[in-house]
Parts: sequence; structure tokens; C-alpha cells
Amino acid sequence: MQDVSSIPRLVLAGVSSGVGKTTVTVALSRALRARGLRVAAFKCGPDYLDPTYHGRATGRPSQNLDGWMMGSDAVRSTFLHAARGADIALIEGVMGLFDGESPTGEAGSTAEIAKWLGAPVVLVVDASGMARSVAAVLHGFATFDPELRVSGAVANRVGSKGHLALLRRALGERLYGGLPRDAAASFPERHLGLVTASRATLPESLLERWGETAAAWLDVERLVALARDAPALEAPSTLRAHDVTPARCRIGLAHDEAFHFYYADNLRRLEASGATLVRFSPIADATMPDVDGVYIGGGYPEVHAAALAANRSMRASLREFAGRGGPIYAECGGLMYLAEAIQTLDGQRHPMAGLIPATAVMRGELTALGYVETAIVSSTLLGPAGTRFRGHQFRYSELLLRPDSESSVGLAYFVRRRRDEQSIPEGYQVGNVLASYVHAHFASNPRIATELVDTCARFAKQLAGERPE
Repeated sequence: MQDVSSIPRLVLAGVSSGVGKTTVTVALSRALRARGLRVAAFKCGPDYLDPTYHGRATGRPSQNLDGWMMGSDAVRSTFLHAARGADIALIEGVMGLFDGESPTGEAGSTAEIAKWLGAPVVLVVDASGMARSVAAVLHGFATFDPELRVSGAVANRVGSKGHLALLRRALGERLYGGLPRDAAASFPERHLGLVTASRATLPESLLERWGETAAAWLDVERLVALARDAPALEAPSTLRAHDVTPARCRIGLAHDEAFHFYYADNLRRLEASGATLVRFSPIADATMPDVDGVYIGGGYPEVHAAALAANRSMRASLREFAGRGGPIYAECGGLMYLAEAIQTLDGQRHPMAGLIPATAVMRGELTALGYVETAIVSSTLLGPAGTRFRGHQFRYSELLLRPDSESSVGLAYFVRRRRDEQSIPEGYQVGNVLASYVHAHFASNPRIATELVDTCARFAKQLAGERPE
């Protein structure tokens, strides 16, 4: 096993979104595994869906690395921790190589992550209808930032072996092969992007097909040699922060087809703070497990609204837990589930948990997208007033509070959108329930993971005091 600080690594960056970065990452991961290598995969940016494809391809969880939300120390710490036990690491970029939090800086970009990790960059280019122009594209990306090492390119959506030969003549040794256009093997998509990679949506046969294609079309040995040329990384002091401490509470983690948008780093930070995570399904389980707190992440509650509504016993169990003062934290899809109802695009109204007096109404277009900075303005289970953290929003719904709810719902946040700098009140709080459209990244303020576990641990002690000896 490699010394983790010297882990061979590559960044697979895009010219833009939609050029096939995920396909290349998945295909190369499978080709490497076929050679007996253990692969650790990572995704730049806030995306929840691409990592599910990485996980299926590599057989181990994929981690998000987001420069704007996490900062350099947390990015390197998370990378080194998650790369333990692997022989090579593949880091899939976000959007285009230089796209990030703003059009004038590198914060939040793939380029920023590549610099922090000292990783060589291989550019993924949609080469359909292209020959010599691929050399101009690579030249522009390779010379745009002299501090960044852009080593070459992989051509995606190649028309034939003859087309690939033309591209080799244009780029020479800077081309590391390509993948052919294969519409029949494309990954399924829906309104939030790729469909989550389950065994039903991404059969093993498709993964094997891409792995065999990569072995035949990519210069796998040269890519491995390039990855091994990456310099050693100095471990940041925060690496120790991932060590798990003794458990002091149990937190129920909603996890099924409707709810599965979680940053793996967030979950690890909860465990490091003393939480035992207990997965349960709001769709399939009759009642909640025996826990001291609940975390409901994002996902597709609108797709599974009928099934969630039909599980009356689970909704009643959640309301009973909240009625006893049990702490519940929810993000985006979780917020929708805690509302009184979800109204889907067909106008159907599906009853939900009813802990937030509001209706989540689906819209036919995006209602929010982008990074946000959040300031807590009143005491919450994530921390006191003055606590700040960073996160991301990506949604097609809006929450309409019931007109008579003003006295029963507190707005615990001010959320400042990075795109227009506008601040809006948010963070819906009812008793010990806190729900928001913000997908928080706990690395932006590690204290909030500890505060959430502290709140649940206090409730656990309260429950222990109530139980007979």
C-alpha cells in the first residue's frame, strides 16, 4: 500500500460541463480495478450525484472536494483520509477547469483543487467533429495559468479508431487516448442531473462495458505513470480531526431512494464528534429507529411523494419524536418532507410530516442554484447566534408558509447568495426542529457538527433520565 502522502493522483477536468467527465472517470476506474489497483475517487464541487457513479465504479465511497465551502486544509485532509488504502486517486472536476465561485477568480474551481493537491491535470474534451482544433483547445487551457500543470487530454465521443488516430497526429504524446461515442451506454438523467447510480439504474454490465472500452481505447499505463509523477503532499494539522471518538448519541439518518444527498465528509465529522449514525427509510420503514436525533438530507422526495405520503406510521413516528423535543435537522428535500405537503407539477398535493406549517411547491424551472453563506441569527441545534457556515442550493421547489404560521415558525438564518449578494431570511425553526434549503458543508465550520451531536447527546441524557432503571 502506498504512503498516503505520496498517493498517485490525477485530476480529470473538463473543457466545460457536459463533456463526459463522469463517463471517463467511471471507465478509467473500472479499467484500473481490472489491473488490480484500488481506486479512490473524488468529485470537485458540491455535486451529490456523480459520486454515486464513482462509488459503484470503485467499490468505495467517493468524497466531495470543494475549495469554496471547505478551504485548503479541509480539502487536503479529506483527500488524504479518504485515499488511505488506495493505490491511485482520480479527482473528477466540476464544470470547466477554471469555472468556480466567480467568473474572475479560481475559488471553488477544479484548478484550485488541482493546485492544492499538486495533481497533474488531464483535460476531457468532447472531440466530436474536431481534429486539429483539439490542439488549440489544449494549448489554451495549458497556458492560461502557468502555475497549473495541464499535462494532456482525453478525447471523448470519438467517432472511430480512425478519428482517434487523427487526434493523435494533432496532439502527439499529449493525447492519452479517448472514448468512443456510445449512446446506448450513456448514463440516465433527470431534472437534477444524472439519476442516482443504484444497481437498478446502473447495472454492473454497463460498468464492465465502460471498463473494457477504457482498457481498449485509453492509454491506461501512461495515465498511471502520470499519476505516479505527482509530488508528495504535506499532511495538514486538521488530518487528526477525522479520528472517531467514543459514541455518545445515536442519530437517525434518512437514507433511501427519496433521501440520499449527504456529503460523506459531513457524516464522518458527525461520527468524529461522537455520533452513531443509524440509517432508516422514510419510504419503507414503519417507524423511526431508537435514536436521539434525526438528520434528513436532500434527494428526490417529489419523485417519491406518493410513497412518502402513504407511509402514515413513519410520519406519525417523526411527529411523536419531535413532540418529545427530539432534535431534527433537515436540508432541502428533508425540508420538503417536514412540510405539511408537497405539491407536485401535476397539481397533486401529497401530505408529509407536518412539522413545518408550509407546502413545498414544485416548479418547472430552477428556483435556486449556487453557493450561499449562512449566518445564524438565533440559537439553533447547529449553534448559537453569530455562527456562520457555507453551503449550496440547487432546487426546483419553493416553500410557501401557511398564512397563519408567523407566530409558530422562527427564521433562524440569513442566507446570502454569492451570485447576487442578496440576503434572505431562511432556516425554518419550530421547537427543536431546524430545516433549510441550504446543503451545509460542515468543513466550512467544523463546530456545527459538534453542536448538532452535543444537542442530540443532551437529548439522549434526558431520555436516559426518563427511562426506569
